[in-house]
Amino acid sequence: MASMSAMFRRRSREPGERLVTLIGKPGCHLCDDAQSVIEKVCGELGVPWEKKDITQDEELHRAYWEQIPVVLVDGAQHTFWRVDEARLRKALTQM
Repeated sequence: MASMSAMFRRRSREPGERLVTLIGKPGCHLCDDAQSVIEKVCGELGVPWEKKDITQDEELHRAYWEQIPVVLVDGAQHTFWRVDEARLRKALTQM
């Protein structure tokens, strides 16, 4: 039988198993800047990413309106307003 710690340990994820989500809105220059960083990092690492428009989703609007752009990694908030390339890269290459 596996030890308790082994049962709760997260398994490493391959880059293709990760997902980065950019939540923003059209005409937002910070969103455009964030997208550039995400495209670069995800492209280099082979990580898929998606873009969601906060103006088209009431739930996202309520949750994130004052923080856009917001970046999620695997569904958890990673950052908002400005995306640091090194920090995003580190988050995607660690467990």
